[in-house]
Formats: sequence, C-alpha cells, structure tokens
Amino acid sequence: MPSPDLIMETLGGYLRSSCLKGAIELDLFTAIDEGAKSVSAIAAHCRASERGVRILSDCLAVMGFVVKSGEEYSLTPDSAAFLSRRSPMYIGSIAHFLNSDYVMDRFRDMAELVRQGTALNHGEGLEPEHPMWVEFARSMGPTMTLPAKLIAEIVLRADQSPMKILDIAAGHGIYGITFAARNPNVKITAVDWAIVLQVAKENAERLGVSDRYETIPGSAFDVDFGSGYDVVLIPNFLHHFEPGVNEQFLRKVKAALAPDGRVAVVEFVPNPDRVSPPFPAMFSMMMLGSTPRGDAYTFAELESMLTKAGFQPPTRYDLLPTASTLLVSGCA
Repeated sequence: MPSPDLIMETLGGYLRSSCLKGAIELDLFTAIDEGAKSVSAIAAHCRASERGVRILSDCLAVMGFVVKSGEEYSLTPDSAAFLSRRSPMYIGSIAHFLNSDYVMDRFRDMAELVRQGTALNHGEGLEPEHPMWVEFARSMGPTMTLPAKLIAEIVLRADQSPMKILDIAAGHGIYGITFAARNPNVKITAVDWAIVLQVAKENAERLGVSDRYETIPGSAFDVDFGSGYDVVLIPNFLHHFEPGVNEQFLRKVKAALAPDGRVAVVEFVPNPDRVSPPFPAMFSMMMLGSTPRGDAYTFAELESMLTKAGFQPPTRYDLLPTASTLLVSGCA
C-alpha cells in the first residue's frame, strides 16, 4: 500500500534538525548525562520551561537520540559519545556551522538551484578571507579527530624519521597537527587564509606542537609552497573545484614534493552508481549549492585527476567508521 510518510517526514525535516540544534544549544544531552533524568530536572539544568523540555525530549526520543522509560530519559550510546560535553568525543559544535545561515541559505530555492546547475550566490565563500571558514574551522574541527588519526596511522605507520609535511587548506589544522603529535620529528607547514590559520595556530598551541608548526597565509592556488615535502595533505579540498582546475592544482603540489614524496587526498567518495554510500552520495548536493562547479568525485574520477597531474595510480583506504576516504599516491 503506498504511504505518504516519507514525503511528510522529508518536507518536515527542518523540525528534526531544529530539535537537535536546540537540544545542543540547551546542553540537554549533558544535563541527562550528569543525572538529570526527569523533565523537571532537565528543565532546571537547561534553564528552560518544563513544557518545552517535555515536548523536545519526547521528540528526541522519537528521533532516536534519547530513550524514554516511564517519565525518565537516558542517552543512547551515540548521544553519550558525541553530544554530551562530558565526552572527549563531543562534536556538538558542528551544529553552529551545518545549520548556520551561511549553509542553510544556499538551499532556500532548490528548484532554481537545479535549474541553474551552480551555486546561486556564485560560490560565495570561496573568495579570500570569508568569515564562514573561521566558523567552519572552529565548529567542525572535532569531527576531524578520528579520520586524522586514521590517516596518520596509514601514512606514517611507525616512522619516526624527520619529515616535512604540507597541509593544504588546513582550516582547523587537525590533520597536520595529528601528524606532528604522532611523530616528534615532523614539521608542518599549513596553508590557508590568514584569518583561518589563527584557529589552526590556536589548536597547534593547545596540542603542544606549535614549535613545529609554520603557516603560509593566502590562497593555495597562488602562494609559493616551497619544495622538498615528504607528504602533502589535501583534506576535503578538491571537491570544491572542477576536474581541470584540480589537475592543474595537483601539478603544483607535485612540484612541491621531494622525489619520493607522497600526496594524501581525503574526500567523500561515492560509489560509481552515485547513490551510495548515503553521505558521500548526498554530498554532491552540498557542492551544487555552495560552489560554481564542485562535486563529490568517484574514485575513478580522482584517480584520473591524479594520474593526469603526474602521480601514480593511488591506493584507496576507506576510513571506517567515518564517511571519508583516503587516496595515497607517489610521483610517477
């Protein structure tokens, strides 16, 4: 029997994201984790009305973020791990970026966006020093901790020898910083716009690697990288641009590598069918709404860009349980 449920749930999806964002802002998950189980206790902790907390908590139970038993609420394992500030894996800050006006406004007129086939704001956010990227760096950094550790394990393994590493579009700096933390003989050079690099430098100081952390402010397309790098990290960058632009950029990267150097590309990579896995497949829509010609590229497309730029066919590593994929390639 046909059902309208999926249609109704999808068109009302803004309620789900608003509920989660509101719960994060109220610190509701931390309240429950600290022992506030009843509506009155949660409301007191969150400094909110009991009526509002009851309705929100019930919605969160329907959505699968909390469990309701009688008149008490408890956290699911995922919520305890990622949405309570008591957890070292807390990522609630991502709501500030993913649900910001910067992001949401790009998709207000989906029909026109699809008609045009490019960002309606002509790629606003890709211009130099846009403040959106400071919000991105501060909000999204915690989500990069796990993939950064996985990448460092794959690329460095047990190697403790001196290395020069270039971190492209470093943003929060977590990728390069993780390499420096794993190998005390690694020196990082981070490239990004000046206002964003302030966030990276704060993180490098906080994590104790600032003495081995240098920066090059400016556009990765324009600045001089220098040369002799053992590894160049390109995390979540290529999807912003069309293949020809990426090929030209990768040639610049190749020129900055030592003869036996490697490039490490991190992307959300959909399968050839472009409808799986769900997050990488849906990520192409984020690029449609926020870039002139960017996309979520398949492995074959990324491999083509790398080999045309003078790299060897890359080795693929799926960074489970995250949605990211790592491609590692040396110079041909």
